[in-house]
Amino acid sequence: MSDLYIGLMSGTSLDGVDGVLADFSGPRMVVTHHASTAFAPALRAELLALNTPGSNELHRAALAGNALSRTYARVVHELLERSGHAASAIRAIGAHGQTVRHRPQEFDGTGYTLQLGNPALLAEITRIAVVADLRSRDVAAGGQGAPLVPAFHQGIFGRTGETVLVLNIGGISNLSVLGADDSVIGFDCGPGNALMDYWCQRHTGHAFDAAGAWAASGQVLPDLLGALMQEPFLQKTPPKSTGRDLFNPAWLETHLQRFAHAAPVDVQATLTEFTVSACCNCANSYKNNSKTLAVCGGGALNTHLMTRLQLACRDLQVVPTDALGLPAMQVEAAAFAWLARQTLHAAPGNLASVTGAVGQRVLGAVYPACP
Repeated sequence: MSDLYIGLMSGTSLDGVDGVLADFSGPRMVVTHHASTAFAPALRAELLALNTPGSNELHRAALAGNALSRTYARVVHELLERSGHAASAIRAIGAHGQTVRHRPQEFDGTGYTLQLGNPALLAEITRIAVVADLRSRDVAAGGQGAPLVPAFHQGIFGRTGETVLVLNIGGISNLSVLGADDSVIGFDCGPGNALMDYWCQRHTGHAFDAAGAWAASGQVLPDLLGALMQEPFLQKTPPKSTGRDLFNPAWLETHLQRFAHAAPVDVQATLTEFTVSACCNCANSYKNNSKTLAVCGGGALNTHLMTRLQLACRDLQVVPTDALGLPAMQVEAAAFAWLARQTLHAAPGNLASVTGAVGQRVLGAVYPACP
């Protein structure tokens, strides 16, 4: 029987879908193929809109989930075409879905996390089993439901005798601390690309600041940076997670009220430094004997951001995860292939030391392949 899985990830950056074909038949997982696609502008706009309350949400969310699953299916078909594998060769697809609400432990003590998608439709289109809804069980067990990737990071990047730090910078940033004694903790640091992308789109019309060039041409505003760094979430101790529920345009606009005359380019420079400061404060607090801060996600492609990270984390070597054997834009999708495999093997996918859940749990719901 094959041990091939597909992992699909669409994160809070809302830039599109990354997919990998992962082979677990050897002693270590190998990503054999990678594919990605951008969201259609209308779908991206609707997914972004659904992050905040609006009219007719249930209807709109259902249709957006259908459209997202069709986008996922296109990535799956591209992976099959590139690899030459038939759908029947793939054990399962791990489909993250699109997070539009993340409120663990709030309201009634349990809270919820909500990822849009239609895994049943994805299974019908691809004729491959789909594992989805991978966060809810951890939340039900008293956890944050995020981040889920540190257990995967440990298997791929962990080094006995050395602490390794893995920083994912998507829309939100999260840090995995892979201890020299094989211990693992992980948590969300704060904003990643979400605020920078929003500000860039608003003032330049571009979806993101390519290589951080716009931010690099501006000046950091110390008073604004200081105000942003007062956000209480940044001072919370782990386990903790966050999302666009907190770091969103309304949050930013509240902080900008005292800086109405600031040049947009200087705000962009400050938002970049905000992400850098939040991430490096976490890394410096947990580095122990680490020599390496390995960065994955879209932030690894931001040259200016990576330069600022290296300056702020001067005792660490800041490198993309490519240097450790897995390209930065493949890591999260590969993690969801791994999570799907864990589910089919009835093995835990979470770490209580990371999420704060009362124990390890088998995650996700399985939508079997068509007969």
